[in-house]
Amino acid sequence: MKNTPPSAERCELVFENGTAVGTSQKWDGGQYCSIITSYGIVGCGIYDLKTPEEFGQAIAIAKGTPECPLTEPEDLFEAKIVGMTAKAKACGIQLGDTGLQAVEKMLIAART
Repeated sequence: MKNTPPSAERCELVFENGTAVGTSQKWDGGQYCSIITSYGIVGCGIYDLKTPEEFGQAIAIAKGTPECPLTEPEDLFEAKIVGMTAKAKACGIQLGDTGLQAVEKMLIAART
């Protein structure tokens, strides 16, 4: 076991339809990342949809693989959406959209 200290990073990301916050968390043997908009979150497969659905939150998730994990928020740009809450679907996000498409749809929904 390496016993490396965990890390958490945050950055501002600029998109065509607004800005969002990108996050990346890493620890020995694991990681996750997300892009947080004022409407909701596009995140990696670590996010569960059941609880955010119960709270009426917009969450769209993409899934990496053990060979190609999603570790940085920019990794979500080309990753395909594999699940979402009803609120995420309501802003036009569809299965198979890229994370970038999902972020842009959330940014548009946040303005309405």
